[in-house]
Amino acid sequence: MLLIEDLKVELAGKEILKHIDLEIPQGETHILFGPNGSGKTSLLMTIMGYPQYKVTHGKIVFKGQDITNLPVNERARLGIGMSYQRPPTIHGVKTSQMVKICAGKGREVDVETLAGKVNFTDFLGRDINDGFSGGEIKRSELLQLMAQDPTLLLFDEPESGVDLENMSLIGTTIGQLLQRDFQIDPVKSQKEKIKERKRMGLIITHTGFILDYITADKGQLLFKGEMTCSSNPREIFRCISEVGYEECVKCAI
Repeated sequence: MLLIEDLKVELAGKEILKHIDLEIPQGETHILFGPNGSGKTSLLMTIMGYPQYKVTHGKIVFKGQDITNLPVNERARLGIGMSYQRPPTIHGVKTSQMVKICAGKGREVDVETLAGKVNFTDFLGRDINDGFSGGEIKRSELLQLMAQDPTLLLFDEPESGVDLENMSLIGTTIGQLLQRDFQIDPVKSQKEKIKERKRMGLIITHTGFILDYITADKGQLLFKGEMTCSSNPREIFRCISEVGYEECVKCAI
């Protein structure tokens, strides 16, 4: 469903991603680890289609279609959605209006009901992210994703700036969005579970807290703009926690 082949990306004339290969099949969720400045957010922004991230080599294929040169809005319509680490404050646009915009033309959503799922009803009349705490911003982002209902969900550090009380709600909601909320019939085989799920996820995490709420299929390690490791996400996180990124990369090599 998502295929990235030998991708190279420049930002302001500087190469920031090198030889990126990534494949996320339908129904799978992958975790992306890496130190600050390694290119994790740049990869998500490139997948989303922001023009300042210039693809100089390789391609991005989504649902069998080459989207390498498609603009952001067309990728969103195809079913790619993103939760940002630090989304902007937008004055003059109410949160309820943004939720309806995210739903798209011709698709009706019950804004109040969706907001209730993330305890956000009281914020619908406020300007987007105006005076919101870290946890409130994340809940606003999740509300917009629920309205959009994308097939591929990109999360840029969903734990960032979130207290433990909000983390439980945010983690559970992400699990539900990814159809990974531990309520799938445990009797069924893993292959059957994946077949049932339609959505895919790529999640950047530093703290690893999100792993308490979802079961990820694979972990990826991005270091200095290159993918250096692909393995069990909990094993990668354990290695990073014990010896740090530098040593973890050496082990992968």
